[in-house]
Order: sequence, then structure tokens, then C-alpha cells
Amino acid sequence: MRWFYYVMVTLLALLALLALLALLASGRAHAQAITPDPYGKGPHLGISLVAETASPKAGSTVTLALATVPQPGWHGYWQNPGDAGFAAKLDWTLPKGVTASAPAYPVPGRLIVADLMNYVFEKAYAPLVTLSVPAGLAPGTKLPVKLHTNYLVCSAEVCVPESADLSTVMTVGDGAISAQSQAQFDAWRRAVPKPLDAKGVFQVSGGRIRIAIPYPAGAALPKDVYFYPITTGLVDYSAPQTVTQDGDRLVVETKAAQTVSKGPLAGVVQIGAQQGLIVTAEAGMVAAAASSVSTGTSGILLATLIAFGGAMLGGLILNVMPCVFPILSLKALSLARGHLDEGAARREALAYTAGVVAVCVALGGAILALRAGGTAVGWAFQLQDPRAIVVLLLLTVALSLNLGGLFEIPTPQFVNRSGGAGGAFATGALAAFIATPCTGPFMGAALGAALVLPWPAALAVFAGLGLGLAIPFLALGFVPALRKRLPKPGAWMETFRHILSVPMWLTALALAWVLGRQAGVDGLTLGLGAALLAGFALWIGGRRQARGLAFGWVALAALAVVTVGGAALVGRAPAGAAVAEAGSEAFTEAKLDALRKEGRPVFVYFTADWCLTCKVNEKVAIETDATRKAFAEHKVAVLIGDWTNGDPVMGRFIEQHNRAGVPLYLYYAPGAAEPQVLPQVLTPAMLAAL
Repeated sequence: MRWFYYVMVTLLALLALLALLALLASGRAHAQAITPDPYGKGPHLGISLVAETASPKAGSTVTLALATVPQPGWHGYWQNPGDAGFAAKLDWTLPKGVTASAPAYPVPGRLIVADLMNYVFEKAYAPLVTLSVPAGLAPGTKLPVKLHTNYLVCSAEVCVPESADLSTVMTVGDGAISAQSQAQFDAWRRAVPKPLDAKGVFQVSGGRIRIAIPYPAGAALPKDVYFYPITTGLVDYSAPQTVTQDGDRLVVETKAAQTVSKGPLAGVVQIGAQQGLIVTAEAGMVAAAASSVSTGTSGILLATLIAFGGAMLGGLILNVMPCVFPILSLKALSLARGHLDEGAARREALAYTAGVVAVCVALGGAILALRAGGTAVGWAFQLQDPRAIVVLLLLTVALSLNLGGLFEIPTPQFVNRSGGAGGAFATGALAAFIATPCTGPFMGAALGAALVLPWPAALAVFAGLGLGLAIPFLALGFVPALRKRLPKPGAWMETFRHILSVPMWLTALALAWVLGRQAGVDGLTLGLGAALLAGFALWIGGRRQARGLAFGWVALAALAVVTVGGAALVGRAPAGAAVAEAGSEAFTEAKLDALRKEGRPVFVYFTADWCLTCKVNEKVAIETDATRKAFAEHKVAVLIGDWTNGDPVMGRFIEQHNRAGVPLYLYYAPGAAEPQVLPQVLTPAMLAAL
């Protein structure tokens, strides 16, 4: 029976072992139930897929944001993670015909762990992806978008690979963007670096890499400048960098990678908090920087002086525009009467100048403030609102009737009298405000430069525009010899005044056309009705003046009610398809990219119905048989960007080309990396030579 004893002992041992294993498993399960996860509960990156509009237009683009919020103590990675980590991998499931761009990342931060450089995001960030929606989709078509993403998220102690499945559904519609969504996406876009138009150059020698990046000589050199390489295998990420401003370039020097790769170098140069420029550099020779001392202060001064001079020259040219010339002429004729002494003439000239400069600086300050808040606006931004057009229409109608002799403007004496600095100041302010639809040579580059300068320098540039606009009257007030050259007073002055009402009526007619384009037939009817009522009120006031009475508070009150009521009641017409010139198409960035990929030359022009210079260029140079023939022979595609209503996407594209508004003319030659920026005044010969 000894064998039976051995069998029983063996069975008991097996049972004991099984019991012990069960006990251990139970204990481990219990421990896992009561012991918290040492890394915290995931996911450690909260990601949401947000569409800028839920109803994109067919044939347009829509921006999606991967709104990401890291948990405290955790970080996600940039497109080039640095010495460790990996970038997020995006796997899209898209409707037929819809394509997605590569993500555009904001400027990252730097984190060194164990001598390893990491390019990371420790705070909320949002990579942006552009979806191209195919043309021809019917309104109401559903566009389901799904995204599976794998990414690495790390803390100071550990890295955890995670994944997320995201989705959103859009519906083909009118492309409307809510104010809240636009503000949020504008804020996200401000954090994304802007492409630099010019190419840089880099040189690798002696284990060092030196990168020359084009940078305006007048722009300040920020304190925390850093070059984030996108291209791998050229830069030692953890090595310190030295950045020097040398004339019109930044020179970045650091240690080269141990194994240097070939090809162009792409990267982002950080030029401020959440501000950067995307740089592409080709291999070449890079001279050492002349000095390691920053020239930022002197550079800002130089750039400000250049932009100030351009703005002043542009403002001077504005005086020949039909809306400004009548006002300037009447002020000049008021001095021709000769009843002012030397001191009074100078005071009037200074007051007129103060009025012009004050309005230009105020408009410039408003532009800078709105842009700082994330709104893409430029010069004459107020004309993108039909309510402002109604006010300007009523103002020009009133001035036309005044020039025609229907009534005299009561105190303050705006136009036809020279008795007092108050009237001169108001006249200058009026001339500046009514000149905003116009732009001219030198103005575009100058105002574009103002938008990248520090705000005190930018306001100085806008003041230069006002000074240029005021120079003719300022010269008349301070130079007696010029006043002596003015014609002698006589009955002709009244006739000339009536003649000057013609260009002012033409200005009113142009504003009425703009109002019709913005607000439709109903809005135009409302504006013309308001102009009729305003004219009736002015006629009543003029009749009282003819009897030797004051203009009358009743007529003034009626004018105020008509102006406020007209502006309050007018509204923007529903967005419709842009009407393009024959042989051209409406501008979209997707269409531009497609044409450039085909290898076609492309002429792009940005215009607005309220931009007088734009319309003159179109009739004189662009929409001519000679230009059409030349473009057809060379197969030049023409894209038109209509900025009448201030499209924010178009505004940001204009801003990328260092312009504050329209007109903007770009020519993309086949194979060229960057467009040729054409002058603001065009000729048919200039376009035929492209």
C-alpha cells in the first residue's frame, strides 16, 4: 500500500500548490483594486475634433482643429519631437473626394530631460488640418469625418503610448462661421507660424551649422529667438544656439548633427511668445555675422522711418482722389479770400493737419486693437460693414448738396468757411475719413510694414499717412508765396464750388453701388430712401438760412434720426456666389494650390467694391482685351479674391504677404516657390509682360 501513500501525498501537494496560486491571484487582484494607478487615469491628452464651420461650402476648404489639453505634468510632442518621443500619427476616414492636409502645428516649447532635447506642448494647443471639400456636392450632403490617432504622452517619469478615436459630421451648406468659432480659430491660427516668403541659406562646416534667415532689418530682435528644425539629421537638438541679427538676416549657429543628411533644411524660427516663421533654407555659403550685438533698436527706427516716408507719400497722392479733392480745394480757396492774417492761416493749417492725423491714428489704433484680438482686418476695414457705407453715403450726399448751394453747413464750419480752428479740424477729420476707400502707390507696403512693427512705431506710420494727406494745406498755411499764387477772389469761386459737387456726387454714386453689392436691392433702396429724406431735411434747413434764420434744430434732429435709423435698419445680403470676370475664377487657397501643381502660371488679385484704386486698375489694366489676349496666349489662370465683406480667411492670406488691405496683385510663375508681388498701380503692358 506504499504506492497508495505516495499518490495521496502527491495529490495533496498539488492541491496545496493550486490553493496557494489561487490565494496569490486573489491577493494580486485585491491589491490592484485598492492600489491607485501610479501614472494617473488616462488618457493624459484630452483631444477634441472641432470644425470651424459645420456647413462648409462645396468646392471650398474647412479647417479642423485637434484641440488638445494635456493633463498637469504631462506633455505631447511637436511634429519633430527632438531627441526622444514621436509625433502623433493621424489616420483619417473621409468622404469620397475630401482630402486632408498635413497638420499645421503651433510653435512648441523646449524640455530637456537627461541631456535630451524634447520639442513639446505642456499647455493646451491645437494643430490645424485643412479639409478640401469637392465641388458639385449638393447642399445638405453629410460629410462624416473620422480620425484614429496614435500618440506618445510623457511626464517627468514615464512615457505612455495612447490612442484616440474622434469624429465629427458636417453638412454641405453656405460656409457660415459663427463669431465665437471665428474668434477661437483666429486665436489658434495666431499660434501657428507663418511661412516666410524668402528662402534662407545654410552651411555645414567643421561640425557646425550656420543658418541665414531673411528678416527685416527694421524689425526688433526678440529676446527668446530659437530655431526649431523640422528636417531631421542636420542640427544637434540639444546643443545651444546663438542667434545674431545682421542687417536684413538672422544668423543662427549651432552644432551640426553627427551624421549630416543632404537636402534642404526646413524649420520654424521663434520670434516671440507663440509667434514663429516657417523657414526653408538651401545649402550654400553663409558668411559669419558681422557683429554679435543686436541691432534691433536701430533697425526698428530705420524701418519706421522708411514706412513713415512711404505712408506720407501715399497720403499726399490721396489728395487727387475725387472724394478728397473737393474738400481740399475749398479749404485752399478759403485762404485765397485773403482775409486771414499770417497767424490765423497757420493756425487753420495746423488744426486741419491735427484733424487728419487724429483720424488716421484712430483708425490705425482700431486696426491694431482688432488684430490683437484675433480679427483679420486691414485698412478701410469699416467699409466692410454696410452700416458704415450708409453713413458715408448720407455724408457725401450732404456734402454734394452743400457744394451745390442748397444749404450752408452750420457751426462747426466744415468746408466753406475759414473762421476758426474748430472748423479746420473738423474738415481735416472729414477728409481723412472719407479718403479711406482709396489707396495708392507706396501705401500698401508702408501700412503692411506697420502691422509687423511695435505698436508705437505702427501708429507713427499711420500718423505719417495723415501728415501726407495734410501736406498741401499745411504748405499753403505756412508759405505765403504759395497763397499769393492762388487765384484772386471773385464770382468764379461760387461757380467752381458748384463744379466741385460733381466729383462728390460721383463718390456718392459709387458708395450707393457698393451698398447694393453688400446689402442687396433692399439695402440699396433703404439707403437711397434715407438719402432722399436727408436731402429733404437739408432743403428745409437751407430754406430757413435763405430767410436769414438759423438752420434749425428740427432739421438737425431729423438728419440724426435718418442717419441712425438708416444705419440700424440696413443689413448684409445673404452670401452668394462671387461673380468672376470672364475667364477667371473665385480665389480659394485650394484652387491656387491645384493650379500651381498643374504647372500653370497664376495671376491672383484681391479687390473690394469700395476700393477705388482696385476698380481703376481693373478697368484700365486687368479687364482689357490686351491683357485677356496675353493671358490666354500664355495660359495664365486668373483668380479673383473679393474682400468686399472682409472674409477672414482671405484677410489672413493677404496678411501673409505683408499687406494691410487691398489691392494686392500676385503672380505665380510656374515652378516658382514664391509669388511676385506687383505694384498697386498696374498697366496693360506690365501684365502682358508677365
